[in-house]
Amino acid sequence: MKDRKVQWHPGFVAAMDLELAENRDALVFEKEYNLNTKPLEIDLLVIKKEPSVRIGNEIGAFFLGHNIMEYKSPEDHLDIDAFYKSLAYAGLYKAYGETVDERKEDDITVSLLREARPEGLFQYFAGHGYTVSNPYQGIYYIKGKNMFPVQVVVTGELDKAEHTWLGALSEKLKKEDITELLEKIRRLTGKNDRELADSVLEVSIGANRQAVEEWKGDASMCQALMEIMEPQLLLRDEEKINEGLQKGLQKGIQGTIDALRKFGHGDSEIKETIIEEYGLSEGEAARYF
Repeated sequence: MKDRKVQWHPGFVAAMDLELAENRDALVFEKEYNLNTKPLEIDLLVIKKEPSVRIGNEIGAFFLGHNIMEYKSPEDHLDIDAFYKSLAYAGLYKAYGETVDERKEDDITVSLLREARPEGLFQYFAGHGYTVSNPYQGIYYIKGKNMFPVQVVVTGELDKAEHTWLGALSEKLKKEDITELLEKIRRLTGKNDRELADSVLEVSIGANRQAVEEWKGDASMCQALMEIMEPQLLLRDEEKINEGLQKGLQKGIQGTIDALRKFGHGDSEIKETIIEEYGLSEGEAARYF
């Protein structure tokens, strides 16, 4: 029994950013992209800045100009209705361009990602005239009645060494998987990459909490976790300290105002006093009145 719900989707967005890091400068990532004013959101929209750019990652090799990505967590079903829902999102995205036919039908793709192979969906494809090809390990191209090119990515079948980030979004990680993830994070140098990797690691640890607790007896594992997590923990501690200091300062200012009022001082005089004593701006001081 898990003590809290794992937030899979932020980890997925971070993992895809890291998966496509080689071509990041050529792409635009729009997470939870709103289709219109109603609450219809695409998990991740990846837009090529230049149509001619070729994506090195196997998942991105399928991309055209506008690429809709829908991620299904281990608890979610990927069935024929989810399949058609994603195609409907693509249709709405095409229809909601700023001008008529601005977004071309043949420039939009749909990618569906799930850890386990959706056997029921694949059976439906087989029985209804769809063609399924398997150009790369864990990646399936779906051709048939769908209006847009579709690929299904089974993350649990991907090569673990090549797709560490997506592979980490699992409840079935082994000790060596976590070890490899920690080692890959340690090798990252950019601040943005480290923050993205922290999001993936947070999901991985949350989804495998019991296993991680068991591994804490391993000194090397514990040290590796602390090396990765310590800067983040220190930052959180610093934020808490600053928050506490801010609350203490606010309490002190309010106490000064209350005391001066009891002695008959007017608000304009009090404001001048706290500006001078606490180094506040006019705007900051005005918030207390």
